[in-house]
Amino acid sequence: MSKVIIIDDEPLARSIVKEYLQKHPELELITECGDGFEGVKAIQQHQPDLIFLDIQMPKINGFEMLELIEQPPNVIFTTAFDEYAIKAFEAHAIDYLLKPFNQERFDKAVAKWMEQQQNNANTSAKTEELLDTASQSPSQSNRVVVKNGSKIKIIPVHDIFYLEAADDYVKIHTQEGYFLKNKTMSHFEQVLDAQQFVRSHRSYIVNVQQITRIDPYEKDNHVAILRSGLKVPVSRGGYGKLKAVLGL
Repeated sequence: MSKVIIIDDEPLARSIVKEYLQKHPELELITECGDGFEGVKAIQQHQPDLIFLDIQMPKINGFEMLELIEQPPNVIFTTAFDEYAIKAFEAHAIDYLLKPFNQERFDKAVAKWMEQQQNNANTSAKTEELLDTASQSPSQSNRVVVKNGSKIKIIPVHDIFYLEAADDYVKIHTQEGYFLKNKTMSHFEQVLDAQQFVRSHRSYIVNVQQITRIDPYEKDNHVAILRSGLKVPVSRGGYGKLKAVLGL
């Protein structure tokens, strides 16, 4: 028996999935959630084998919700038409159900998932690749969603002062302090606007709108002084990038 959770903000959509699940006694519905915040808590509490996850939800979308979970469960995505999401699914060979879907299409998705489990397919690696692709969509590149203890925080990118490498995480520095995100610096370099965020140093990405001046600092290095008074290291290569963006 495999444990299942449904996460969708539409009660009708959840009821349809529940109805279709009745033909699959091998799948046990543990709970259902109406948004991504509830979804994160339910996944941590119940450790499901499979979730049916809507993409377009209020507060945080389905992709952002998965980013907050260290080891995301197996997922069958459900979505109304979303061109960017569908391209991402197809690029990474991940199954999805395009609303409205019928029992036959639902059964095929479940059968595909069960076959993957029997073959010990590494679906979690595909999901990670999918999330990297999805985070480059315009709807997600203007904010970063992080977990802060038991709370979830949405950070608009213009509120970010700078980002700093921290082992397997990235520290996102803001007026309220810093928040940790389990991503790489290269990831943020790809998804953030290159005209606003510059890799000033191997371990730092700075918001150029926060810079008040750039001072010399030891040999060929510099330091960027931010409006807040914070200082961000600037390597020789980073100085060249900043000059180009700032038109110096």
